[in-house]
Amino acid sequence: FNTVNDYDWLTGVYASTKTLIPKQETQLYFLARNVSQKSPSAFSATPPALVTPATARDIYTIGLRFKSLPGQFGGWDYDAELAGQFGNFYDAALTNRLDQQAFAAPVGGGYTWKDASWSPRAGLEYNYSSGDSNPSDGKHETFDNLFPTNHKFYGFMDFVSWQNIHDVRFTTSAKPLKGLTLTADYHLFWLADTADYFYGVSGAARKTGGYGLKPANDSFAGSELDVVASYQIKTFGLAQVGYGHFFRGGYVKDSLAASKDADWFYMQAVFNF
Repeated sequence: FNTVNDYDWLTGVYASTKTLIPKQETQLYFLARNVSQKSPSAFSATPPALVTPATARDIYTIGLRFKSLPGQFGGWDYDAELAGQFGNFYDAALTNRLDQQAFAAPVGGGYTWKDASWSPRAGLEYNYSSGDSNPSDGKHETFDNLFPTNHKFYGFMDFVSWQNIHDVRFTTSAKPLKGLTLTADYHLFWLADTADYFYGVSGAARKTGGYGLKPANDSFAGSELDVVASYQIKTFGLAQVGYGHFFRGGYVKDSLAASKDADWFYMQAVFNF
């Protein structure tokens, strides 16, 4: 149920203040991910689903984040972050250590019409994470997004991770009834560098079935539409239903000529006790 890899460690420090800069929360962090060469063989049996033991690496991430405090700018809100990485990354194909030189940056904002019916909100967000422009130059420039919740930020259909990607996200929400929230997100995905891989939600590079290093491909991977309805049942539970559609872009079509757009539907209930 909870399989431990004793050769993959995440440590760090995280500081947060709401007074250093008025009307916003300011956060500074330093994270270290240290993985030994024993990590790929850490599991004696088949690893759990969606678990791919990481190759050896010593990656250090330093980041700065800003987030507006609720209600400080009327209906406006904003969020921005910058993260840079250094250290080294073991490339199993090249059998040597590469210098880690990567960075990532999300920025977003929105406006909520608090006094209007349904309290609608509209927002725009951009997420970037670097890719490796040259796999044989002694540098590893693909951002390591550590142990993320990609599902929450880069499309509910779980096709994309925060690695080698440009993600433009349009988001809207409304509350037509008490307890009912409707949201709609639309993502546009481009590879940051087609000399690097298209990475899946688990962080693993897509290397099979037509995928691989495709520098000549169109950089546009596709777009995704997600629509979700959530209903709060008093204080003891939440019911939710959602639908997603992924529209293939040129990169996917160039890699998988026989592929098709994808549809996804789910229902879930959460009970608090």
